[in-house]
Amino acid sequence: MSDWASALSWGGDESELVGELQAGSESAFDWLVTHYNAPVFNLILGMLGDTSDAADATQEVFLKAFKGIRRFRGGSSLKTWLYRIAIREALNNRRWFRRHLQKNVSIDAEPEEGRAPLEIEDESATPFDQLASLEIQGAVQAALAQIPDVFRTAVILRDLEGLSYEEVGEVLECSVGTVKSRILRGRRLLKDLLDPLLGESCRVIHGEASHAVAPNGLKPFFNGAKEEAS
Repeated sequence: MSDWASALSWGGDESELVGELQAGSESAFDWLVTHYNAPVFNLILGMLGDTSDAADATQEVFLKAFKGIRRFRGGSSLKTWLYRIAIREALNNRRWFRRHLQKNVSIDAEPEEGRAPLEIEDESATPFDQLASLEIQGAVQAALAQIPDVFRTAVILRDLEGLSYEEVGEVLECSVGTVKSRILRGRRLLKDLLDPLLGESCRVIHGEASHAVAPNGLKPFFNGAKEEAS
């Protein structure tokens, strides 16, 4: 079977892909990187907030995946396995950053060079909403940086990566109940940090003090809050 034909089948037959990866197939590894590079990068970016660091860590994730694929036993999906590697790499990066640079992140701080807000999809219809959304994205990134890793990771996987509770549990290797608890606490911490900014944005951009609407940059988190209430 040609590499092209094999690649078509890998999307629907993960066991065949794993077999090819463990056999050292370069085309299989190319497929893995192409298919999972963006979600792994976005996950790490959400945890680190720096595009350069996230790119370096993403490369390290796939290098470790390449070296460790022969130890993969199929107890979880490849996606789950990669996300675990990505989370460990991001946490190791953060620990190194704290030890060696000792930088404190403030919710009012200006973004540093090379540091980018989360790439949250913006569906705003007007330039005013677009401006508000850019400001909100920077605030979300800064707020996430203040939340303990255990809550931040769960919120990112659920609200930004769109994983189910069960998938988040597989990645974090904990029960669904623990996942829900971590997400709930993470969302509440975010809400406490972002509520003042949200209220101010609604007053300044929309001129409405009594009817606050969540900006698009916060939709993933507010949709999650509605989910909790339902």
